Amino acid sequence: MITVTKQELIDLGFGPSQSADIIRQAKYLMQNKGFSYYASKRLGRVPVKAVEEILGFSLESTGDKHHA
Repeated sequence: MITVTKQELIDLGFGPSQSADIIRQAKYLMQNKGFSYYASKRLGRVPVKAVEEILGFSLESTGDKHHA
């Protein structure tokens, strides 16, 4: 699974607060899909697909560092 962190979103050009909000929304989205793992407050890594679903566009053009 390809994942993204707050710092990686900042590196892509999002602001620190905006990046934190995106991660928070992605965790909430994953919890609503039944993945209780994402309820952890200390977890800061979420699937890229969840972030793309929130943003409405693909992050594929971010380079190879996100590909496993």
